[in-house]
Amino acid sequence: MSHSPLSRPAVAPPSLTRHAADTARLAAPLAIAQLSQMAMGVTDTILLGSLGPDALAAGGLGATLFFVVVTLLQGVLTSVSVSVAHARGAKAEHRVPHIYWTGLALSFLLAVPAFVLLSFAHPILLAFGEPATLARDVGEYANILRWAALGSMIGIGMMRSFLPAIGAAKRLLWVSLAGVVVNAVLNYGLIHGAYGLPRLGFLGSAVATTCTIWLTAIALVILLHGRERYRRFVTAARPNVPLMGELFGIGWPVAITYGVESTLFLATGLMVGLLGQAQLAAHQIALNVASVAFMVPLAIGQAANVRVGYWEGAGQPLAARHAGFVALGLGVAFMSLSGLVLIVAPHWIVGLYLHLDDPSAAPTVTLAASLLGVAAVFQIVDGMQTVAAGCLRGLKDTRVPMIAAAFGYWGVGFPTGYTLAFHFGLGARGLWWGLAAGLASVAVLLTLRFHRKSLHRPGGEEA
Repeated sequence: MSHSPLSRPAVAPPSLTRHAADTARLAAPLAIAQLSQMAMGVTDTILLGSLGPDALAAGGLGATLFFVVVTLLQGVLTSVSVSVAHARGAKAEHRVPHIYWTGLALSFLLAVPAFVLLSFAHPILLAFGEPATLARDVGEYANILRWAALGSMIGIGMMRSFLPAIGAAKRLLWVSLAGVVVNAVLNYGLIHGAYGLPRLGFLGSAVATTCTIWLTAIALVILLHGRERYRRFVTAARPNVPLMGELFGIGWPVAITYGVESTLFLATGLMVGLLGQAQLAAHQIALNVASVAFMVPLAIGQAANVRVGYWEGAGQPLAARHAGFVALGLGVAFMSLSGLVLIVAPHWIVGLYLHLDDPSAAPTVTLAASLLGVAAVFQIVDGMQTVAAGCLRGLKDTRVPMIAAAFGYWGVGFPTGYTLAFHFGLGARGLWWGLAAGLASVAVLLTLRFHRKSLHRPGGEEA
């Protein structure tokens, strides 16, 4: 008998303790899978760095362009997990294959704009005034990575939404961990011509990443279709056009929300760059630390998406509400512990990136340690907003959260950071307090929204 947190009959709502255990069980493999994806990026950076700064700049910018484009489009596919969870909660598992094949068809359609945009990386960078050599090299890199667009939509976008919703999140874990190893071997081999592979230089990293993404997607599809316990979820069914419209309608605001948030972080990075190299280096260190910790509440938010959707589909709004608030508690608790570590040992953490005894690095070390203090607050509200967003997606509520995110990030976060940095002389610290203010406002708005949307009277009518 399956012990998946989503496989038990929805007879009675679980206790809060059971909610917490099931959410943690669902979120753990998702967090490790996401950390594995980050590890692939770190591996690429290290191996590209061995070729020199030019290769690192071209490969790094090309990979960043690719992952920004596909991540935004993958936001649309978050609707798959919500719809599957609702169907399973409603005991309408016959709908799941239709959602699967329709989501797969949507993945193919979403890969088209990604492929086209990456094909024009060279002229786009030239239009933004980038040096001709860098634009050419990034264009060549992106021309290879564009062939991974479809594999990324299927393997990362579609499967990362579908598998947790059917209780198969552990498949993501093992395949992602294997992908880190495969990516490292292929990157080294294709960059340097090792293991009998052709020597392709910095373009070898793009080929390796493309191969790894496709191998990951194929492995997940084979595991899904090959296991007897999951086969009933993927029986042959025609993609449904109205259902595709429903999935797109739920998912496109999520993609816009991702874009709104990522552009705020991009704008902040560009403004930090105006303040000097030391401030930019400190910003990158603090952001990298925060990004690693963020993978846990991001996974909890994805788990909340599924669990809230499941109980909502089961017609048990109180259980859906409890699932959401338990997930919020887990996210805030983890990020509070993470923030405590940043407050207690900031210099030790910075020492993982820089030599603390190097006098030339002293200004960067001091500022980075200071930014980690801001990040302690930043992390708590960042974790809170991403889990709250996941809870609302479980209720199929994505458009109002999109508006709340746009207001919080650009109506509160950007002007606050700009004012503190350039009018009050706080520099990078001011920009980070702006990020914290923006994230805090979104966290409060989304949490209040979930409280209101999930609050039901005894008769089931929304309050």
